[in-house]
Order: sequence, then C-alpha cells, then structure tokens
Amino acid sequence: MVYLPEELLAQLALHIQRHAGDDPDSWLFAGKSADPPHQNTVGHQWRSACSRAGVTGVTLHDLRHFYASALIAAGCDVVTVQRALGHARATTTLNTYAHLWSTAEDRTRQAAAGLMTAVLGVQDPTSCGLSAD
Repeated sequence: MVYLPEELLAQLALHIQRHAGDDPDSWLFAGKSADPPHQNTVGHQWRSACSRAGVTGVTLHDLRHFYASALIAAGCDVVTVQRALGHARATTTLNTYAHLWSTAEDRTRQAAAGLMTAVLGVQDPTSCGLSAD
C-alpha cells in the first residue's frame, strides 16, 4: 500500500482518465502492448526526457532517494520509509538512509530551541542578549 496526498491522487486520476480510459485492468503507464513497459524502455525514455530538458546527472534511482529523503525530513520513522520503498527489512533502509535521521543531540537542540521560543517568545536567542557559548 502506498499513501498518497489527495493532490497526487487527483493527478493520477487525470492521467488514467486521459490514457487508460475505462479499462480497470490497464496499466497506469502502459507499454506498446497491454503489459507495462520494460525497465530498459523506461530508462531510455527517462534519459531522453532529461536530455531534451537539458538535465544531466539525474537517474531514476535518484528520484527514489529523493522520495526517501523527503519522507525522513518530514519526520517519518524507519518502518514507514521501509514500507514506502518496498524494502523487505528495515535494516536495508537503515543501511542506506540512517545518516538522514536526526540524532538524539539534534532532537535535544531542536527541543531546547522550541522551549526558548515558547518561554522567551523569540526565534533568535541572540536578540535577547543570550549567546551560543
């Protein structure tokens, strides 16, 4: 199961309406036959589109990493990211993306900053005469 925002569901519904018609068994992105396109075809189409757009150095796999990184930055836990990527084990996800999750020290700093903002009513502690030392 993939969790998607309503906006993306609307875009996919429009794509389906335009390209798949009313056939509930058709693929979202169809190949030349009733089957999905071969991975080599998708890769070729991606590289061709990037070339036409003047984009270099971006692979389809980079999009996967971008998605995982965005989920982590939004606060998703390792199991959520694991499931979204289809990894069989959370260790696979952690081996690749562990460096992107905040550490206990990062969370402590963020909590202290939030506390200061709540108590002092300021975003910048130096504006009330406090220093970082």
